[in-house]
Amino acid sequence: MESKKVQTLSEPKLIQNLYFGDNVEGEAFVSDHIFSYIISGRHEVWIGCKKYTFTAGDYRFFRRNQLTKSIKHTESDGFKSIAVHFDQNTLMEISKEIGFKSERFHGEGVKAVKANSLLKKSVDALNEYAQRTDVDREILRIKIKELVLILADIDSEIKEMLFEFSDPGKLDLEGFMNGHYRYNVPLEKFAFLTGRSLSGFKRDFARLFKITPSRWLTKKRLNEAKYLLENCKQRPSDIYLEIGFVNISHFSYAYKKEFGMSPLQKNKDN
Repeated sequence: MESKKVQTLSEPKLIQNLYFGDNVEGEAFVSDHIFSYIISGRHEVWIGCKKYTFTAGDYRFFRRNQLTKSIKHTESDGFKSIAVHFDQNTLMEISKEIGFKSERFHGEGVKAVKANSLLKKSVDALNEYAQRTDVDREILRIKIKELVLILADIDSEIKEMLFEFSDPGKLDLEGFMNGHYRYNVPLEKFAFLTGRSLSGFKRDFARLFKITPSRWLTKKRLNEAKYLLENCKQRPSDIYLEIGFVNISHFSYAYKKEFGMSPLQKNKDN
């Protein structure tokens, strides 16, 4: 079975994010480039093993085809932001118009953007559009194309990312998996992001690690859990999501099966 083609947008999308009350934790596969502006609140983002922190007033750009974990901190005024998801059709259109297409980009997957007056005006207009329900789609498309050109002019690396249209190339499998084992995504996603078909991913994985991907992921996550419980005195309820388990019951079952005691027992023993 080959890995499935990643579903992407057919047109750009403008989203207003509003969260109040509890902080919002999540994990996502970013399939399209995203530009966003934080109006209030704080956003912590992990890509691989690296953490980024953004606060109100920050403009940032996320490259497509990557795994992320994040916490949106609502704080006193809630978490508010606007985000633009760029579709490949619009970007290819612009690429032809300006006569620019980049080679494979190997830089970081998220960038803080230094806003100039043009970007600030563009974002202010998009913020108004995000709050309305009667926006003409063609006008919005034009405004988003304008945003693309402004971003490309401000930052040469973002320009490279925007106009690079190939799927991920074949990556170092060991390095990628050691940096991304905490992400709870299907094997098809790991295969795609390392530039392999699912069958090729499983074959290369078995050759490298001498174990199946599913078993390796479980052992890797459980060993990290053991370290966090024994050495960092963390609670099972605080770590199961962070290390890649869907729920605490599955984590507890797997931990007991691997180590002969529940993580709660281990936590109490320490």
